[in-house]
Amino acid sequence: MADKKLKLLQEGTKIEAEIVNGDCPNCKSHTVLVSIYECIFRCMTCGFDLEQKVNGKISYIPHGASKGDIKLESPHGQD
Repeated sequence: MADKKLKLLQEGTKIEAEIVNGDCPNCKSHTVLVSIYECIFRCMTCGFDLEQKVNGKISYIPHGASKGDIKLESPHGQD
């Protein structure tokens, strides 16, 4: 069993995430936010999903989809 390796991603899979600091309206803390899909960020303090809005300044508002509604997909159509 020591020879087996856990393979989570296929070789050559590219993952990109944006990491920013921001204020979470859910837990009311200044925290780290990590992008999980285009303009959707997750608070690293409470796990709340936020949508990034740019209107002269960047604001983060509660995202309407539940965590289960967001699926990560490979851009090449492979899982």
